Amino acid sequence: MLLNLLLLAAGLVLLTLGAESLVRGSTSLALRLGVAPLVVGLTVVAFGTSAPELVVSVQAVLAGQDDIAAANVVGSNIFNVGVILGLTALVLPLTVHRDILRRDLPLVILASFTVLWLLQDRELGRLAGLGLVIALAAYLVLSVRRAQAEPGAAAETSTETRAEAPGSVLRDGLYVVAGLALLVVGSRLMVAAAVTLARVLGVGEAVIGLTIIAAGTSLPELATSLAAALRRQPDLAVGNVIGSNLFNLLGILGIASLVSPLAPGALRWLDLGAMALFALVLLPLLASGRRLQRWEGGALLAGYAVYLALRWPS
Repeated sequence: MLLNLLLLAAGLVLLTLGAESLVRGSTSLALRLGVAPLVVGLTVVAFGTSAPELVVSVQAVLAGQDDIAAANVVGSNIFNVGVILGLTALVLPLTVHRDILRRDLPLVILASFTVLWLLQDRELGRLAGLGLVIALAAYLVLSVRRAQAEPGAAAETSTETRAEAPGSVLRDGLYVVAGLALLVVGSRLMVAAAVTLARVLGVGEAVIGLTIIAAGTSLPELATSLAAALRRQPDLAVGNVIGSNLFNLLGILGIASLVSPLAPGALRWLDLGAMALFALVLLPLLASGRRLQRWEGGALLAGYAVYLALRWPS
């Protein structure tokens, strides 16, 4: 028990260091290269911080633990909106970029309901997985083209801050790589310890995946978004969550089902419905003045608490 608690603490330290390194390096690198922080948050940072979910889900499906593989994604997306955006908004009310409302969030909502539909019979085959991966690739291509088509804002931002950023592109790249490495190692330490503690308490695999593992693998997103908020980078904070949710749905579920068809029989309509509902409710919250207020962050946290009360430990 004591060893697992020490592993949890060590993982938290690594996550904190990794998040700070990743935010610092990716933000500086984006500005040097004339790329808007929003694009970096939606792609590089979001996908990088989703690496723990990818590793856990692929390892789970290889071990025949389909419930953990799928529940990790579903639970992570619920946690990302309910807890990460909720806590981040409490730290700093988040101004929302119009592109998130017009393009990225609607895509997350569409992907959420698509996955809900695909998993209605609790099966996800290789063909469906391939379709999800192709959709992710299309999103990446469109994101890059969007950045190329709108160089003005990024260039203006880069001109304002490039002179303030010392060092080099190589240094920024090392910050990003080191940050991602620390995030992955830290999250794996925390997940391993948390799963051991949960199984000692006799909790089932689906609930472990939806809560303990989902929260553990989402800690990189939590640490990164909080660090971005503290550094006054709301685009990075929000983009990280939206991009991570999209990558979880399209990339992780897609890749995992390509490795082996998924049959997560222990998932409930409550889980899939909560995932889709949290994505859907974000639209009116973020659209109201293009700003996520502190009370709205509190409402998201309350919604997550209700979900936990309904799901745990059954």
